[in-house]
Amino acid sequence: MTDTIAVTGIVATPPLVISKTNDLTVVTFRLASTQRRFDRGRDRWIDSGTNWYSVTAFRQLAVNVDSSVVKGDKVVVTGRLRVRDWQNGEKKGTNVDIEATSIGHDLAWGTTTFVRAVSSASAVDDAAPESEEEFRSETDAEAPAGPLFEEAPATAPF
Repeated sequence: MTDTIAVTGIVATPPLVISKTNDLTVVTFRLASTQRRFDRGRDRWIDSGTNWYSVTAFRQLAVNVDSSVVKGDKVVVTGRLRVRDWQNGEKKGTNVDIEATSIGHDLAWGTTTFVRAVSSASAVDDAAPESEEEFRSETDAEAPAGPLFEEAPATAPF
């Protein structure tokens, strides 16, 4: 059974491309998520322990993570949670994995700039219209005259 989870944390290892073929790219990294609380008795913030996750991303998400995320970034990860027990000789442990469905920078800590990725499979031969006139001529010859988007009034109309 898998559960959906959203986790905020710090990228603890450099994202590693572990498989890159024409059909599939896979990226993995470790995520450290530390909960903090304010201790009023001590008048300071206290770390409440760190949870560690192995995050795996596939396909276009993996390509985008590889080019956008670096060790130390604060991110938000959503995906499917999987908890696995393992044993190797005398060593035993538990892995907590997230198969990511989305990953983004945590904007509570900074800013980022979004650039839409275009994969070769979804690329269109025709270029996007460069002007409003070109857009109008491609979409609707009967479009009413005037700008597509009007500027907001300087003052509220009420």
